[in-house]
Amino acid sequence: MSYQVLARKWRPRNFSEMVGQEHVLRALINALDTNRVHHAFLFTGTRGVGKTTIARILAKSLNCEQGVSSTPCGECSACREIDEGRFVDLIEVDAASRTKVEDTRDLLDNVQYAPTRGRYKVYLIDEVHMLSNHSFNALLKTLEEPPPHVKFLLATTDPQKLPVTILSRCLQFNLRRLSQDLIQGHLQHLVNEEGLEAEPIALHQLARAADGSMRDALSLLDQAVAFGGGKLSDSDIRSMLGSIEQTYVYELLQALAASDGAAVLQQVQQLATQVPDFGDVLSEIITALHHIAILQQVPVAYDEAMGDLQRLTQLAEQLSAEDVQLYYQIGLVGRRDLNLAPDPRTGLEMVLLRMLAFCPANADGKPQQAQKKTVKPPESVVIKQEIREPDSTPVVEISEQNDGSQLTSIAVSHDMDWADMVANLQLVGVLNQLAMHCVIKAQQGNEIALALEPANEYLYTRERQERLQELLSEALDEAIKLNIEIEKPQQTTPAKQQQQQLQARQEQAEQTIKSDVTVKNIIETFNATVDESSIEAVD
Repeated sequence: MSYQVLARKWRPRNFSEMVGQEHVLRALINALDTNRVHHAFLFTGTRGVGKTTIARILAKSLNCEQGVSSTPCGECSACREIDEGRFVDLIEVDAASRTKVEDTRDLLDNVQYAPTRGRYKVYLIDEVHMLSNHSFNALLKTLEEPPPHVKFLLATTDPQKLPVTILSRCLQFNLRRLSQDLIQGHLQHLVNEEGLEAEPIALHQLARAADGSMRDALSLLDQAVAFGGGKLSDSDIRSMLGSIEQTYVYELLQALAASDGAAVLQQVQQLATQVPDFGDVLSEIITALHHIAILQQVPVAYDEAMGDLQRLTQLAEQLSAEDVQLYYQIGLVGRRDLNLAPDPRTGLEMVLLRMLAFCPANADGKPQQAQKKTVKPPESVVIKQEIREPDSTPVVEISEQNDGSQLTSIAVSHDMDWADMVANLQLVGVLNQLAMHCVIKAQQGNEIALALEPANEYLYTRERQERLQELLSEALDEAIKLNIEIEKPQQTTPAKQQQQQLQARQEQAEQTIKSDVTVKNIIETFNATVDESSIEAVD
């Protein structure tokens, strides 16, 4: 059997398998379950975010032999044929190759006829903005008043080129670029399913290179598997992507920490032999500074994907928190202006020399060394074993400390941390959203009752409850009986916790910008103001 690329093999076949785009899924699920389906939908967004995938799932939901619903069976002949791309009543059109008005008229001549096999005749027109003005005019009347057995699903990466007359006749859904965390989490899920070996930092590199596109991420994963012979290591991924080794970044930061200009230029010279993209080099330095700042302020937030803990901790001890923030700000401005430099290498050198020039100076004018401080590395729990008995379920925790010793503690409470459990389950799509909006209402033995926010009742189905129960049973290694009740939770849901954390990070980012010395000087000198809407917390 021929090899099937990962992007096709793991294409979501129902809404619960979708990653991200919850704002679109919610509307479509409600519309399908309440039988209020519009006749024309427009899906917009950048490449690889799920436009045609969602459109195909919607077509399957409309034509499933079990009836119209948000959960097509996936087993009937209609569902299988749509998945295989051979369903006669799903007419997929690439507008980029059929721009002539004659093509559009030929297509619409058959609209009046009833579906051959399915409940609805579905027209999926991809890159619809490529149609000519005459083609849009031909489409307009049919799009406004189609026969009841016809649905139009339009997809485009450039909605600005669509006539307003077309836009006004469609329900519009703008699909967002996927976050790096979402992409990395999905890649981790896929490598586990495929039985591949992958370093977390390697997946971090792939997710970052995907730039918000899940399809690009899966294509890069395919390439990485071939490049590494089934193993995904950080060094292989960097070689494949043309990225620089982290060692070069650490050495540059080491030279900055020592206020050694000669060593800085020497490191740039060594880098030049690798013929790198100097813009990417500066981006790597900025990212490393972000990780150093995290280790200085919140060491428990360290993640393996950040890089070498020992080297980062060493730099966090050598650089003052103020210098890290200053270097980060100089790096951001330098990255933006790099294309204005005579050549990229000169631009990078000037950014690094500017970092040195703004270091605090002693009376003799020489840069002073930052006071060395101790950064406590994050503790890591390597084993957590639960011992359950009929009436009492004590938890035994064995934690490995930084000095290599072990600490054993016994807690008599059996209450699990639901947010941690959801994170450990590595759920995706609607099932993840369902779990995120629940809290534990009651727990007795192996019976768990969850409370789901009434505002998110649309996420609940019996099938999803059973699937979540199955995954919990596998994770806890015992048969769990799960019940989800629709009522206002008494505790904060994981979704709200996540929202609060994001809000706190955003407020911290805004405060950092406002308190920055350089920003304050600019405000005072030029009577400037800070546009708070432009501030975004960086992952």
